[in-house]
Amino acid sequence: MKITIESLVEGGAASAGPPLGPALGPLGVNIGEIIAAINEKTKGFKGMKVPVTLVVDKDTKEFEIAVGSPPVSALILKEVGVEKGVKTKEEGTIGDLSMEQVVKIAKMKQGNSLAKELKGVVNEVIGTCLSLGVTVGGKDPRDAIAEVNQGKHDSLLS
Repeated sequence: MKITIESLVEGGAASAGPPLGPALGPLGVNIGEIIAAINEKTKGFKGMKVPVTLVVDKDTKEFEIAVGSPPVSALILKEVGVEKGVKTKEEGTIGDLSMEQVVKIAKMKQGNSLAKELKGVVNEVIGTCLSLGVTVGGKDPRDAIAEVNQGKHDSLLS
């Protein structure tokens, strides 16, 4: 019988405490081995919350780990080098991303997006920049979306 556990863990810093420890304890598996494997798979996302799906076979004690992609907002904040976005528009901006950085994030998230083309994913990332207080190429994110829609950045999207 397989048990599935879904959790949001700190990249490279999962521990045997909540939420994983209490979920794994009753299954009789080697918690330390599982935590080490999760930390190894998520070390590239250090400092970010990462969705992890763990499938444990209760009978054989074997396990599989699937690591998801962090939210777009976490990827943007990491690129900008801050921990939190703005709470209100009056706070102004917290940083600036280049269009190349936006495209890099969009490519990471393309498989998880409902957008059919990269251009749509880029617009989703820029829209998230707007809510976080991040400018794109020194411009208001709304202006950057207009530029993407006009085709001004198509060379980056190929």
